[in-house]
Amino acid sequence: MNIRFNKISDFKRGIIFDLLSDAYSFDNEIEKNCAVSWRESDDFFFNNLDIADKYGFITMLNDEVIGYACYDPRNMPEYAIVGDNCIVSKYKGKGYGKLQMQELINRITQGSVKKIFVSTSSSFIPAQKMYESVGFMRLDNSNLESWQIAQKQDIYYCMDFA
Repeated sequence: MNIRFNKISDFKRGIIFDLLSDAYSFDNEIEKNCAVSWRESDDFFFNNLDIADKYGFITMLNDEVIGYACYDPRNMPEYAIVGDNCIVSKYKGKGYGKLQMQELINRITQGSVKKIFVSTSSSFIPAQKMYESVGFMRLDNSNLESWQIAQKQDIYYCMDFA
């Protein structure tokens, strides 16, 4: 097994959209609701490759693209927010999502950060288990910040380094 985490700039525009579409292909409603924002993310990163390469990466298994992850550093050192995080359908459930998340956490913590936040849907049980397995703690939804509420997810996690 040869896992690598490559710069986004090594790939062509559209790769982020394609990876997210494949990863969430199990639910047509997700793509219907998210396709525009996925395309906007793809465009943003390919229009800002310096940001893309610093705050995101494409995951490779041998010579095959299998995932993508990124984070938002704008509130560091107080906190960082995990952005998109996906593994294509063919490779789900094989531990690659956990390896990818560990790499993302390592990259985030190379800078000074007190907390890392991530959110997911209550229907994404594998994602919940993966986040907990790498050390995220589930938050009580009664104490959410306004930016978290705006994400419209059901489950929020925090990894606290303070």
